[in-house]
Formats: sequence, C-alpha cells, structure tokens
Amino acid sequence: MESRHPLRRRNQENFDRFIPCRSAMDFGYAITMVTMKNSERNRKENSSEYSVLYRQKLAQAADLPSRILAFRNKPLKPIQSPSSPQPKPSKPPRHIPQTSERKLHAPDILDDFCLNLLDWGCSNVLSIALENDVYLWNASNKSTAELVSVDEEDGPVTSVSWCPDGSRLAIGLDSSLVQVWDTIANKQLTTLKSGHRAGVSSLAWNNSHILTTGGMNGKIVNNDVRVRSHINSYRGHTDEVCGLKWSLDGKKLASGGSDNVVHIWDRSAVSSSSRTTRWLHKFEEHTAAVKALAWCPFQSDLLASGGGEGDQCIKLWNMRTGARLDSVDTGSEVCALLWNKNERELLSSHGLTKNQITLWKYPSMVKMAELNGHTSRVLYMTQSPDGCTVATAAADETLRFWNVFGTPKATPKTNHEPFANFNRILIFITVAFSSRKGPLILSSKAIVGAASWYCAIHIMLSTNSDKCDGPFIVKNNPHIHDPDDVFPGLVINPIH
Repeated sequence: MESRHPLRRRNQENFDRFIPCRSAMDFGYAITMVTMKNSERNRKENSSEYSVLYRQKLAQAADLPSRILAFRNKPLKPIQSPSSPQPKPSKPPRHIPQTSERKLHAPDILDDFCLNLLDWGCSNVLSIALENDVYLWNASNKSTAELVSVDEEDGPVTSVSWCPDGSRLAIGLDSSLVQVWDTIANKQLTTLKSGHRAGVSSLAWNNSHILTTGGMNGKIVNNDVRVRSHINSYRGHTDEVCGLKWSLDGKKLASGGSDNVVHIWDRSAVSSSSRTTRWLHKFEEHTAAVKALAWCPFQSDLLASGGGEGDQCIKLWNMRTGARLDSVDTGSEVCALLWNKNERELLSSHGLTKNQITLWKYPSMVKMAELNGHTSRVLYMTQSPDGCTVATAAADETLRFWNVFGTPKATPKTNHEPFANFNRILIFITVAFSSRKGPLILSSKAIVGAASWYCAIHIMLSTNSDKCDGPFIVKNNPHIHDPDDVFPGLVINPIH
C-alpha cells in the first residue's frame, strides 16, 4: 500500500506539492525530486555530471539562474529605439527664499482683522495707512513720502485701495467718508459720502470711475467718483463687510463679512435698481469672519476665501455651480490670500496661532513652503504689479517684502507684421454689375460699358479658433478701372 502511494506517506522527507508557476518547471523532473530522499538526491547531484548538465539546461530554458520553481518572472527591460521620444526631465523645484528681502518699520499700524490698510498700485507705488496718516513707498526708487494726514474727527484710516490707472488712491475713513487723491499731483480730488453710517472698512475699484465701499454696518455701495454720489447698493450682510473683491472681468463682486458669510453679487442685477438683496451665491460654511478673498487669475470661475480664528480654513468655490471644490484647515486664522500670477499657486497670510505665510500648490493644495519672520498677526498682504514680490504688514509694526513667487517667465516677442498670426487667408469676391446702357462686356482685365458697378469683397481671416468676416465695398470708384488693380491675379466670375 505504501509502495503504490509513496506521496501519501507523512514523512519529513516529502515536499509540498504546491506549484506557484507551472510554466517555469519540468513536471517529470519535479516529481522525481519530490519523491527522492534527501541522501539519494544529494549523492546523485554530486556524482552525476548528467544531473548538473540537466539543471543548467533547465535553468537556461526557463530563464532562471538556479531555481526550478519560480514565483514571478522578472520583466524584461523595454528596448527603446533611437527614434523613440525621450522622456522629458522633471522640472526642478523652484527655490523659495525663507527670509524677507527687505524690512521697513510701520509704527502705529492698527491691529484690526477687519481693516484693509495696505495696497500696491500698478505704478509700482505701495500705500500703507498708519493710524491717521497715509504713506507712499515707491518701489522703483525706494523713496517714501507722506500723502495725507486726516483730522482726528475723521480718522483713523480704515482702508486704502489703488485705482486701476495707478494714479488715484481711495482712502476710507472711520467717519464713513471716502477721499480720492491724485498721488501724482499730491492733491485731493473728491470726498464721497458713501452712504454708510460707520467706518468704511473695505474698498474695491471696478474700473476707473466705479468705487465699491463696504461699511461696518453691513452695507455695500457702488459710487461713481465722477459725480460724487452712490449709484446703487447691495444688502445682504448683517455685520461689518471686511472683504471686497471684483472679479477680473468686472462682472461679479465677492464680499466677506464678520457674519461669517460670503456673498457673490452679479453686477447686472443692480443695473436697473438702486438697491438689491438678490445675490448670485451665498456661502455659509465658514465659522468665523471672512476677510481674505482672491479671484483666480487663470480660472475666472474660481474664488478662494479664508476664515478667521474660529474657522482657520481656506475654501475654494466654483462660481458657475456655487459648489465648494475644496477646504483646507491651515491651523491659523486666514488674514489674506493672493494668487500667483505666473504659476498655479496660492499664498496665504495668517494670524493666531503661528503668524506664518504659507504657499500652497493648486489644485492639490499641498504646502510648498512656510515663511516665518513676523512676530504678530500678518493682517495685510499685497502683491507687486509684476507678480514677483509680496508685501506683508503685521501687528508687530513691521512691513516685510518677500520674493516668494519668483521671477516671471520671459514672454516671446510678438510679430507685428500684418496677418502674421493667421494660418491662412481665404478671399471670396462677389462682383455684381448693373447696366442701363446696353450690354455688359466682362473680361479678366477690364470692365467695359457698365453704367454703374460695385465690387463687394468678403474677406474671411481664419485662425485655429477665431474668425472675422466682413464686406469691404468698392463702389463707383473712378480710380479703379480694372479689378486686377484691386487684387492682382484673381479671376472674377459674374453673379447672375
């Protein structure tokens, strides 16, 4: 019985019959090795040259160095032909300086989360409000000048904002007035009674003459600086409006308040009425005051918002659907947000508890760098016109400049030659003739006997995405006797 079934004997000399890879073994040799005793197998392997040769041949055939059983065959390395495209080398990480490149003193700057006391205009001049005084720092020549010192009954200054033309500065006051100054001529242009009952804590220009103000009473007012009066207003917040940002196309207004709410307003909704309570979107997911707002420069329907100490989150919103795309817990109150103009990055400044500046990679929102230097809340943050340098002002009464966004990429030179960017030019000519004096003779070189004629030329310039189509009319021109003078080499066919 034992001789007929040798594999059933429970002996330590028997081997496991589990076969991991059947294609990599010889069954006959495997059965022989399993049923053979250890002593006999070792003696045969040491004495028989045939066994050694057999194992070598088997290993070569199975592409195995010395094993009969193989759990996994190693994949062969792909062979690349010389003509195959080589993989692009990975982009090296950008160096981000960990310290500020310049530090200035900002004495008496107000430690108030809801105010907006720092802005950088397109003329490369930075404005900062220090209690009742407004100073200008020229980044080109590094000079500083005092613009205005407001009266005690009107102060302190609660907000500053540059006009898009870079020459006018709007200054919001605690008395609810708004002054507009010409910084080049160093004179006050106008004073707006903005319709607020308390201080103006936020300002935002829509174009060169529409100035939007947000008050401590929760009211938002659009003012026309040309007529010194407000046009219309938005009603939605129940507490102080501490953040205002117009979208880059000027069609949507984002507002954040101490009521923990973010409203999105449509400019066209108030074009026909003086006051509206109809907002486009209302976001109530923040659990603290919302001051930090930033519209994305490379994705027009994306808005970032940041909450205060009780929230500490950055949230990303889709303006088309009103959906929240992401939410990141930063661990500190979010005081300000800025998008990188040259890369897909978002910068945030923070207060309690770390007082740090954090750079995030979009859309993964992975932390790229954390900058430290301020010893108190980094309440105010603005960006240079070229998008490279960021200025921050904190309650530690210092103004710091950071080269966090790096040098922008060089833009290629544009070709100003006519039609240089068009792939092809298609010209369609329709010639219509009318005559009251006999027959009309048409040739490729002359038009004879026509009492009156006109040539309607339709030109379609097409690129990959854009097309422009329009008629250019040449009618009864006595200086053109031959169509070939207009477009040489073209064959003109009459339309009957």
